[in-house]
Amino acid sequence: MPGKAYEGEGLDRVKGRGRKEKGERRREKGGEEQLIQNGHEDKPLYDPSLLRDLDFEGDKQVTYDPEISPQNPGENLLMRPLCRSDFDRGYMVLLGQLTKVGEVTREEFDERFSTMENCPDTYYITVIEDTTTGQIIGSASLIKEFKFIRQCSARGRIEDVVVDNAYRGKQLGKLLLDTLTKLGKRVGCYKMSLECLDKVVGFYETFGYRKEEGQNYMCRRYQPK
Repeated sequence: MPGKAYEGEGLDRVKGRGRKEKGERRREKGGEEQLIQNGHEDKPLYDPSLLRDLDFEGDKQVTYDPEISPQNPGENLLMRPLCRSDFDRGYMVLLGQLTKVGEVTREEFDERFSTMENCPDTYYITVIEDTTTGQIIGSASLIKEFKFIRQCSARGRIEDVVVDNAYRGKQLGKLLLDTLTKLGKRVGCYKMSLECLDKVVGFYETFGYRKEEGQNYMCRRYQPK
């Protein structure tokens, strides 16, 4: 049976219930049991119901064979928001397959997670977990930029799309991109943008993205202090 996001054990994990793993304990907080893993509360970065209730079939531009969705990403797979304890589930190792990560400590990860958490309705980092291994095997980020223009609207950027090498060919990168594109519309973005190599422009065009005439992507890089 396909894995179901936020149902059964998967939902219990995000809420702080379900089976315990090594290094996990429980505590009551506000009348609801919270899951603590290696001393860190397993709290999602954004509201999981946004994925659960996403109208994935509406405005459908790509197809899947076999059929998968945010609620059913595949056998033993769970799509959900990034959690603080994902540091212990190989999240940073996964990002290392995409780009340079550096030697990020648990304290640095916690500090950055807290910074993002304290900016509600801004960071929608979404991951896919293999529930048989407890490891994060896919991730993508939707960043919402608030604007004064267009009646105080917001722009969405998709970044850092990565799938573990061992899980390629399961349509998971496609699913992450599709999900976050639709999620951007759901959270009120007036447009979505991303950066890509020339060789994959055609791929992104299948999701409705277009190269706008006269527009160029430019960047200037600095060495981190």
